[in-house]
Amino acid sequence: MKGKTIFNNALFQAIRIEELIGLVLITFTLVFACLSNLYIMINELPYSQNITVSFFRIFASAFFTLVFYWLILFRAENKIFQIIRDFVPFIFVLVIYFNLQDTIFLINPHDIHYTLVNLDGKLFGVQPSVWAEQFYDPLLTDWFALAYLNYYFMTLILLGLLYIKKQYQNFRTVMLTVMISYFIGFVAYIFFPASSPYLVISELYQIDIWEDTSIFSWITRSIVDLSPYRVRDAFPSMHNAIVLLTLIMAWRYHRTYFWIQLPLAISLPVATVYLRYHYVVDIIGALPVIALALYISPFLEQKWKQFQKRNAFFEGGVGESGVN
Repeated sequence: MKGKTIFNNALFQAIRIEELIGLVLITFTLVFACLSNLYIMINELPYSQNITVSFFRIFASAFFTLVFYWLILFRAENKIFQIIRDFVPFIFVLVIYFNLQDTIFLINPHDIHYTLVNLDGKLFGVQPSVWAEQFYDPLLTDWFALAYLNYYFMTLILLGLLYIKKQYQNFRTVMLTVMISYFIGFVAYIFFPASSPYLVISELYQIDIWEDTSIFSWITRSIVDLSPYRVRDAFPSMHNAIVLLTLIMAWRYHRTYFWIQLPLAISLPVATVYLRYHYVVDIIGALPVIALALYISPFLEQKWKQFQKRNAFFEGGVGESGVN
């Protein structure tokens, strides 16, 4: 019993707060993803042909998770692993997101996308993504597609710049705050499941906004098409939450990068509506996510370090949970 206690304590001493929350969410999503796909298979639902791929993804996610936390316990001093570990939380995001999309329909089958459609209609008297068709231009679509695509790289580039400059505390602050923002958003997806306008009100659109566009638009559409068939990731808009949060962090820690990113970042809210990926209320819903992440991230970090100190068994035995 004592050995087991020491083992558990060693894990708690070694991991960071975002790794702990990530482990909980990954475990939750993998368990329910298994149940969801079993339900699809038993009931022979229309998308049951993807079951093999889904179970392979679940297995790969579980294997990655076990290996990663084993390395934290037994190979934490490896220099290469230390660098990889600092950036791995972005893999958490992918693991949770793709498995969560298999899960939401079973946990909460009550979609709210038509509620979002009605809210946009009441606020503006029109559907904003439909109204935006009048401004269609291939070059405009390309610019907005680039702004949308920028989301996938913007935060990583900021973190890379801070890492190269050895601003490890700033790196740690940005990483933790962004991860907490993602975790809040993922939980919100469960409570407010909703699909994008291009899926929900496709019959209202009269113009193909992707016609005669460039490679930026093609890449954007290709990435979006990777999302699961039952995707429920409209509310809140994590695209807008993460980009605005990263912009705030860039203002704090890398002012040059802030000015470089500003044109694309301020284009994103309009881009997500123009490209039919979000309702305006999704963008409004992103603001509390940002505020909550900024508020609770330093609190969680402080409380976690205090917990580690209180529960250290060995002399000087508090594991370093900051950036290696």
